[in-house]
Amino acid sequence: MELGGNAPFLVFDDADLDAAVDGAMLAKFRNMGQACTAANRFIVHEDVADDLTAQVVERVRSLTVGPGTDPESRIGPLIDERAVLRTAELVTDAIDRGARLLTGGSRVEGPGTFFLPTVLADVPADARLSREEIFAPVLAVTTVASEQDAVRAANDTEYGLVAYAYTRDLDRAHRLMKALDTGMLGINTGLVSDAAAPFGGVKQSGLGREGSFEGIYEYLETRYALIS
Repeated sequence: MELGGNAPFLVFDDADLDAAVDGAMLAKFRNMGQACTAANRFIVHEDVADDLTAQVVERVRSLTVGPGTDPESRIGPLIDERAVLRTAELVTDAIDRGARLLTGGSRVEGPGTFFLPTVLADVPADARLSREEIFAPVLAVTTVASEQDAVRAANDTEYGLVAYAYTRDLDRAHRLMKALDTGMLGINTGLVSDAAAPFGGVKQSGLGREGSFEGIYEYLETRYALIS
């Protein structure tokens, strides 16, 4: 049983920033952010935050919004009108609490349920964007000063489906595997789903796994017998 998530996307000061930007675009904007595995909370080391954010904003501004029937479209509609209104509420709440709007931030005028791909910086921990699953093309950035701060921020959620992290330090990668409260972790990749791998989360992100041999257990019944 998979119940969604609020995935953190960690970028450390030793990360390959070009790869991190590619991964961020994939993890955030696949299916317009309407995916349980979508990255929502971008937790970036302060030494590389400005550079990473500038690159992401440039890429996001180049995305064409429109219907899927248009071959030039890269960002399609949200699922319904309620999703558009909720997304606008989340963005407004973050700005009211001190976040900076860098691009996007509103629906597209005209027919349809389109919302501009959005990037916000300095999103505080008490913003709804930090607490709730976004399910929209909104990328929320916050900065940290250390690995410990990054892990603390990543785990500060009731969800635990997936996390992403970019670092060149293999020792750090192994520490993150133990420290992050998540069912899945992508190191230097923005895509973790694979039919051969167990898919599922911890905390309020569900129970059990699908995929791999672990997924077979969900279809089996354990029989117990006692001979005395």
